[in-house]
Amino acid sequence: MMSELKYIAAAVSLAGGAIGTAWAQSKIGSAAVGAIVEKKELTGIMIILLAIPETMVILGFVVAILIIYG
Repeated sequence: MMSELKYIAAAVSLAGGAIGTAWAQSKIGSAAVGAIVEKKELTGIMIILLAIPETMVILGFVVAILIIYG
């Protein structure tokens, strides 16, 4: 019973990180497009701001691995 629950917990941790990242990037992406249209020199900063939420998916993946093998 416990072995099945750890796989569900790992899936939830990864899915939570992915959903959070998707929500954050949707908001940042729409704002970034508007800002880039106004000022082209903001492109590099906006790419960095879009990459920052990806760390949530990486963290969810690490937690999932720790749940499964820990």
